[in-house]
Amino acid sequence: MVSQSFTILNPTGFHVRPTKTFVQTASTFPCKIFVINKGKRVNGKSSLSMLTLGIAANEEVTLEIDGEQETQALEALGKLLTDIHE
Repeated sequence: MVSQSFTILNPTGFHVRPTKTFVQTASTFPCKIFVINKGKRVNGKSSLSMLTLGIAANEEVTLEIDGEQETQALEALGKLLTDIHE
């Protein structure tokens, strides 16, 4: 299992559009992906679950990834969390 924290740089937070991109990318990996924010841990492959986190700008989000291609998933998804999406 790999785990790393990322800070959300998007000034509008992690809203619907970046969440959709994140979930689509997460779903391409065969591993389990969890996103943790403010003590809540959700499935990173579920748009609805991700949106319940209400991730705002400058918040720290932790990814926990377990299984095949976990390192590649951490790199790709971490980049999506820190990129700015409008």
